[in-house]
Amino acid sequence: KFDQESISGGDSTLVSFTLKNTGAREGDEVVQLYIRDLLSSVARPVMELKGFKRVHLLPGESIQISFSITPELLRMLNKNQEAIVEPGDFRIMIGASSRDIRLKKTLTVYP
Repeated sequence: KFDQESISGGDSTLVSFTLKNTGAREGDEVVQLYIRDLLSSVARPVMELKGFKRVHLLPGESIQISFSITPELLRMLNKNQEAIVEPGDFRIMIGASSRDIRLKKTLTVYP
């Protein structure tokens, strides 16, 4: 869930989800946040790791996890080497690794 699905370039939003240990043993999970700028004026990585949280869960335990999507996480260097947040769509991805993405949603940034 997003607090807001569209924000201005200077605003933030909170993305949250529930993580559950469905196994019979306690364990740790490292939840990773990736962001992809879907259309940028300069070449950008396909996926950028922007945050992670390590959590310990007992068998059957659920926990609410949140990441704050701030302008700093969306910022990039333009062709003039200026740090900016470009308007457009950003894919927000959460998973156990870059090859194991479990949640995806698009955040729209407007000028």
